[in-house]
Amino acid sequence: MSVVPFTAAEPIRLALPKGRILKDLRPILDAAGIHPEAAFDDSDARQLRFKANIPGLEIVRVRSFDVASFVAFGGADIGVAGRDVVMEFDYPEVYAPLDLGIGKCRLAVAEPKELAPEDDPSRWSHVRIATKYPNITRRHFAARGVQAECIKLSGAMELAPVLGLCQRIVDLVSTGSTLKANGLVEIEHIADVSSLLIVNRTQMKTRPDVVRAWIDRFQRALDDRAA
Repeated sequence: MSVVPFTAAEPIRLALPKGRILKDLRPILDAAGIHPEAAFDDSDARQLRFKANIPGLEIVRVRSFDVASFVAFGGADIGVAGRDVVMEFDYPEVYAPLDLGIGKCRLAVAEPKELAPEDDPSRWSHVRIATKYPNITRRHFAARGVQAECIKLSGAMELAPVLGLCQRIVDLVSTGSTLKANGLVEIEHIADVSSLLIVNRTQMKTRPDVVRAWIDRFQRALDDRAA
């Protein structure tokens, strides 16, 4: 792949997520000709900003749930974020031109398996939900006239029904094994989730050629991998 020429006069900052998505993302970065400096792969390194092989490119590594905020508020020009994160914050400053097709899972409502056989979601008027996604959850239930009282948790969602915080949760589900291990079952599907390339809209307007070149670079990488 040819290298798009970038100069110090027009640097670009790419926000990448920590965690499991990064492992799936690395082959796409390789196909796009993006190679971070060695410290990026050093588990003992504590730095969060990295140089790359492309002049004018800086990579920052942040929590997956924070990528959209970095891009929305100008801390990064482009980034990779899950659709769940983009939906939760719903920033007008964030544009998502590409689905990278990695990190696939789903956002779902789950409850204890002993409750499910006699439960009828169509009759709910009020629910208490433990979730990392209060905004998505409220919108989902409001769309059918149900009031959702959300308990915001950052993890261990499956414990909430077991310990009596609530009866139901909204969380990401991949294989469903974690739900099963904690006596829960899916009862509603909210959205399919995968990782997206996201862009700051202001940068897209003020530097369209530069930002479009990066979008095209990722698109070619996806095309090459699919060929």
